[in-house]
Amino acid sequence: MRHAISLLVLLAAGLSLSAFAADPPDYRPSTSDLMTGFIQPRHAKLFLAGQARNWDLAEYERHNLGGAFARMAAAAPKIGDAATGDLIAASVMPPLADLETAIKAKDDKAFQQAFDTLTAGCNGCHQATGHPVVMLKRPAGDPYPDQDFGPPR
Repeated sequence: MRHAISLLVLLAAGLSLSAFAADPPDYRPSTSDLMTGFIQPRHAKLFLAGQARNWDLAEYERHNLGGAFARMAAAAPKIGDAATGDLIAASVMPPLADLETAIKAKDDKAFQQAFDTLTAGCNGCHQATGHPVVMLKRPAGDPYPDQDFGPPR
């Protein structure tokens, strides 16, 4: 009897999954989904790579963070009444450019300063869009225990 019930549950799940695949709902991730899923992890990884002075990885994460912001602007073109692209251009693009310069120069002090400016830009944008409770900071630890942020050996 237990196997029959399990089989019925699996069949029902399979039917509902196949119905979903045939006619998926119209899902659009929210700005919060995009920030938490794509922006915030890259922000942390960028910092960890810079802390480890792994300049190649830092540049990789800086580049990917810029790309994630561009994709977010396309996926969520407005935050409230403001154009997402304009907010990004004002708050994060200048510090991302400063980070690029610091990374190319392998300048730890300039990297830290540009990262802090980036973080302040993010927090300023959160304030401006009515989300002051969302405050980023430098990561206090490594949320990625399965990744080595040090330079290649």
